[in-house]
Amino acid sequence: MKTNTLFILFMIAGFSIHVNAQSTGNVRATAANANLLVAMSLSQEAPLNFGSSLLSNTEGGTVTLPSNSYTRSYTGGVENSLAGAAPQFASYVVNGTGLETYALILPLATTVKHTSKSSGITTMDINTMTARFKGKSADATTSTLSANGTDSFTLGGTLIVQENQISGAYSGTFEVIVNYN
Repeated sequence: MKTNTLFILFMIAGFSIHVNAQSTGNVRATAANANLLVAMSLSQEAPLNFGSSLLSNTEGGTVTLPSNSYTRSYTGGVENSLAGAAPQFASYVVNGTGLETYALILPLATTVKHTSKSSGITTMDINTMTARFKGKSADATTSTLSANGTDSFTLGGTLIVQENQISGAYSGTFEVIVNYN
């Protein structure tokens, strides 16, 4: 009986060692990583202003203000005027995590409304908005923040003057969005 008990104890001990040896053979260390970014911010330094233009006839036309110049171009019955406000492309400053790339989302179009009249043709659309990042030679919608986490850009677009557009001041707003890629 003692022999059987002793044999059973050796058998249990033998299986226990064997089972423990198998359970440690498949362990593998795995890396874990994280990357925290500073929330992006966008500050407007100057608003978009097409300046004063002259309606030379009733056919309408366009006023294009590039993203990198105050020199406007015209089509149709709209011409340059030196009276009133000078043209100004919009300018912005972006802040975030240094050396990260980001995308700029511009509206496809926005509408400005006459500030004092409500009858007749009292709205104009602004479309074909373009952005130029600081130090770049072409318009783009993506850029990389500097090592200290800043960047800037300017914005222009095309103002659509409708046929029989009412003269006067027009105003409106639009949204510009920045986000990490």
